[in-house]
Amino acid sequence: MSRFKVSKFRHMEARPSRREAWIGDIRAGTTPSCRNHIKSSCHLIAFNSDRPGVLGIVPLDGQGEDKRQVAHLGCHSDLVTDLDFSPFDDFLLATGSADRTVKLWRLPAPGQALPSVPGLVLGPEGVQVEVLQFHPTVDGVLVSAAGTAVKVWDVTKQQALTELAAHGDLVQGAVWSRDGALVGTTCKDKQLRIFDPRAKPGASQSTEAHKNSKDGWLVWTGTQEHLVSSGFNQMREREVKLWDTRHFSSALTSITLDTSPGSLMPLLDPDTGLLVLAGKGDSQLYCYEVTPQQPALSPVTQCLLESVLRGAALVPRRALAVMGCEVLRVLQLSDTAIVPVSYHVPRKAVEFHEDLFPDTAGCIPASDPHAWWVGSNQQVQKVSLHPARRPHLSFTSCLVPPAEPSPDQAQPADTPAGDADPSEGFSSPLSSLTSPSTPSSLGPSLSSTSGIGTSPSQRSLQSLLGPSSKFRHAQGTVLHRDSHITNLKGLNLTTPGESDGFCANRLRVAVPLLSSGGQVAVLELRKPGRLPDTALPTMQNGAAVTDLAWDPFDPYRLAVGGEDARIRLWRVPPEGLEEVLTTPEAVLTGHTEKIYSLRFHPLAADVLASSSYDLTIRIWDLKARAERLRLQGHRDQIFGLAWSPDGQHLATVCKDGHLRVYEPRGGPEPLQEGPGPEGARGARVVWVCDGHCLLVSGFDSRSERQLLLYPAKAVAGGPLAVLGLDVAPSTLLPSYDPDTSLVLLTGKGDTRVFLYELLPEAPFFLECNSFTSPDPHKGFILLPKTECDVQEVEFARCLRLRQTSLEPVAFRLPRVRKEFFQDDVFPDTAMSWEPVLSAKAWLGGANGQPRLISLQPPGMTPSQAPREAPARRAPSSALYLEEKSDEQKKEELLSAMVAKLGNREDPLPQDSFEGVDEDEWD
Repeated sequence: MSRFKVSKFRHMEARPSRREAWIGDIRAGTTPSCRNHIKSSCHLIAFNSDRPGVLGIVPLDGQGEDKRQVAHLGCHSDLVTDLDFSPFDDFLLATGSADRTVKLWRLPAPGQALPSVPGLVLGPEGVQVEVLQFHPTVDGVLVSAAGTAVKVWDVTKQQALTELAAHGDLVQGAVWSRDGALVGTTCKDKQLRIFDPRAKPGASQSTEAHKNSKDGWLVWTGTQEHLVSSGFNQMREREVKLWDTRHFSSALTSITLDTSPGSLMPLLDPDTGLLVLAGKGDSQLYCYEVTPQQPALSPVTQCLLESVLRGAALVPRRALAVMGCEVLRVLQLSDTAIVPVSYHVPRKAVEFHEDLFPDTAGCIPASDPHAWWVGSNQQVQKVSLHPARRPHLSFTSCLVPPAEPSPDQAQPADTPAGDADPSEGFSSPLSSLTSPSTPSSLGPSLSSTSGIGTSPSQRSLQSLLGPSSKFRHAQGTVLHRDSHITNLKGLNLTTPGESDGFCANRLRVAVPLLSSGGQVAVLELRKPGRLPDTALPTMQNGAAVTDLAWDPFDPYRLAVGGEDARIRLWRVPPEGLEEVLTTPEAVLTGHTEKIYSLRFHPLAADVLASSSYDLTIRIWDLKARAERLRLQGHRDQIFGLAWSPDGQHLATVCKDGHLRVYEPRGGPEPLQEGPGPEGARGARVVWVCDGHCLLVSGFDSRSERQLLLYPAKAVAGGPLAVLGLDVAPSTLLPSYDPDTSLVLLTGKGDTRVFLYELLPEAPFFLECNSFTSPDPHKGFILLPKTECDVQEVEFARCLRLRQTSLEPVAFRLPRVRKEFFQDDVFPDTAMSWEPVLSAKAWLGGANGQPRLISLQPPGMTPSQAPREAPARRAPSSALYLEEKSDEQKKEELLSAMVAKLGNREDPLPQDSFEGVDEDEWD
């Protein structure tokens, strides 16, 4: 600020809202790769939730009791990396994601159901989308950045107008100038570039912005010539610079703040020149005034926050309380709430102040994409913020026209108001069955702890969302480090896709190593901790390992398949592997090509099935060490095989696009054959729903991962339901728990584990809370049910293989009364460690059923307590609206007073006191 010109904002103060104005009961996402995490229009707020691919949607200004109900929009199959509202249409939202697509959504007015499918999809790109922004003057133009590429899109035609010249590294920011003529970009190569996309794809100017490549941000001022960047210097100090495009070799001025690790988000109001710096992970906001004429970045005020900042956004000027001299409003996103922070200039008179609120850009676009592309520079007409002169105009973009409500979604005219839920905004649970690109149902997670607003009418929720799983609130937790096995070295992370990568039973884990000769290490689960730096004792197979499996009835026997087409059976000593083993217990020969998969029979001892590149499946009698049965009929690579729970059938999924069901003892040809996944990148099959259905995980023709559910007795008719999940290269590995009908799905290299409850009838898939890890895992398997901590309502225990460690993951269900045995979660389980039949009996045609055992710990009784925390029931509105006579009111008041005082006929306390004898007074 000049010594001769005093700023009108010098006395401005920041006022964080009272807690009553906070938007609470949310769970915000904290992934560092996201940009602002939150954006606002004049009517709605959108923010990243803690569930990848899901946004929270809430009204900016609430009305009535349910003003802050948060709805959730499942918009992508992976993390939402950036989002932006249209500057003209307050209900048009664009989202970019790690699933490499940009989607446009038409959001409804508060109180209506959110869409289940996007209005438009742009892409997919080669890598994840990092940044996107709508054009400031044209409806239908958008810029996006993915990797090193920046594209300008004509959204109306769903095609790119131009692709700017490739950057030297990852693009961190791409923003339009205020007049929409230029695009500025920041990049990990430390360069700040200016593009005129209509003139040429190459940069017209470039300069080094900041000395450090970490998280650069960029924002234009109210003029075309000046912009502000934020980043880090060589000393890792956060700094902000003001640039003039006419003198681009060096910054006009700069300020240095501190050495905090969180990047600075510059939130600039071009009308006033006020710049708010919001640092991720900080507990305060910095406000500066940008005056390019001086040039200067002058400090104005600071605001201390009650909670750590995860994201921040400016509210549009058209939504400010101008009569209260509110010149800025920042929305702070914390872990559990959205906190409005208002910036006010104290003025005595309650009137409109022209100097504080100049005319601002309106909501009517200046031109269309074609006119802009051929050279039009027409600007958006400005409007006054004066309440008396402000035009009440609204604009609805034709990019995504508003959807007409279907008759079955319309509210009946005679429905009582008390049963309606005006705050509901969930996607339909069945939406993903018809749209594989949309994540599955978001409806089952309804508790207030999950951040999704609950409805006071359970009946209306049920009719809107359909059935929900009792496991919808399942929580996956990595157990304490004391139970980890660390310092793993030399793991073989390139096992074939048909293999889980490692295997485990209740005692030990077998992990293939990268060393030559097909070495397998055996780790004792009962001996966690850091492994020695010296080489581990291993089993020497002599050929690269393709798959391995523990015998379910003999915890000391391990079957290992190799690339030499042989199956080796190893016996591990009861005390563990303490020396190198070079000679297996037995070697099974018969296949002519390398082994695909190994699967032990679920009921019969000494029966093993194997698949091979020779396109056959062979059934072995391990006691006789001989091949007994051979199945054929495959015309290409066998991706997976699985025994039915009763051990009578065997299902396979093949690269030739078919799913087959065999009855091995009935003949070598398939009993049934039906269409499998369209993609040929890999697949898995597992029997579910007590053997009545088959679940296949695979890919569609667009390489999107999907689940297909088949009726086991009618495979030829195709799947009952298809559920699209996401786009990723690795095959989903299903781990099924028959006691709960839950399936856990993840792939090698993934960070997310999907959890679904499966039903043999519609809606077939009930989504539960997924588990997300900070780093990719190399394998993920389910341990036997007996390893669960039943007293902690732990219904699944898994092992997660990382690059250098092995850690257990417990899936638990929050319950109110854990002192009771939760018999609805833990039915009697099969004694999978005891065989029902011998190999000879099964091969002779005998069948059997496993014995069941209760998981109820000694001393616990079956639950008589409520399953979940009881919801507080509000009295019916009719109770308050009913007209009462004066006599009724007097009677109610009298009854309440009598109840408060108690029964007047009861004896007084002093009546029961004992007196003293007369002679005792002397």
